Amino acid sequence: MLQSEENFDIKNLTSFKIGGTIARMYFPESIEEFEEIIKAEPNAFVAGNFSNILVSSDGVESAVICTKKLDKISVEGTTLRAGAGVRGTKLSKIAAEQGLSGLEFMIAFPGSVGGEVFMNAGAHGQTVSDTFKSAKIYCPEKGLLTFSKSDMEFAYRTSICQESNYTVLEAEFLLNKSEQEKIQQRMDENLAFRKDKQPSLTLPNCGSIFKNPDGDSAGRLLDATGVKGKISGGVKVWENHANFIVNHNAGSSLDVLRLMAEMYDNVKKEFNIELMPEIRYLGGKNKEEVEICKKLKMI
Repeated sequence: MLQSEENFDIKNLTSFKIGGTIARMYFPESIEEFEEIIKAEPNAFVAGNFSNILVSSDGVESAVICTKKLDKISVEGTTLRAGAGVRGTKLSKIAAEQGLSGLEFMIAFPGSVGGEVFMNAGAHGQTVSDTFKSAKIYCPEKGLLTFSKSDMEFAYRTSICQESNYTVLEAEFLLNKSEQEKIQQRMDENLAFRKDKQPSLTLPNCGSIFKNPDGDSAGRLLDATGVKGKISGGVKVWENHANFIVNHNAGSSLDVLRLMAEMYDNVKKEFNIELMPEIRYLGGKNKEEVEICKKLKMI
């Protein structure tokens, strides 16, 4: 018998520390259990650690599956296998302990493997696709499949999973042997960079709000329009980088979306460029939120 947690308060699980109640929340502990749940709840929204998802403060009336308990890790030679729920930071550290290079960019990533593969996450000149070997993918029409690197159709901050509503349940990475000291040095450099350029998660945020347009930087464009420090309810654009929104005073999802809409409008007016959100939205009960999300192409 499948057990869900009803009217689950999601706020404290999200990086934004924003969100209402989920009607039915599931936490599968194996791929087999995930398959059982998704067959019973075919329209369920699948999430990992809610690091780049804005959950509506008005709650969600449908089912949500959280893959955070799919957290097994194994190492075989230079191949590292990880469940969708493994946090990127943990995987980066384990790779380093094994003298394996290629995941240094994941250090201090708030997200989990499933989401990072889903969006082809990257930083510091490295991306998931650089070392990706294969993944176990759930396809609504065909069930559980194994995808190779070419099957994933990786591109900047995207993969076939986003286009086809596929779910990453496990991934393998083919890494390179290297000296632990060199790996650690690169991780330390990445941590120092993130400390200077990105807000700490002690100041709740979802990471970069908008994707970089081709040949340019969303942060540069936003900065040029003067949005740093702009406030919407309990959230604001971070003073040190214009592509981050921080929840500094118990903000709501509508506060975030209104601010995103203003940021988007400013760049479109000034540069005739339509920024694409990097974060995802989960909700639908609030009409104003839905309208903003349609405008921003988040739904």
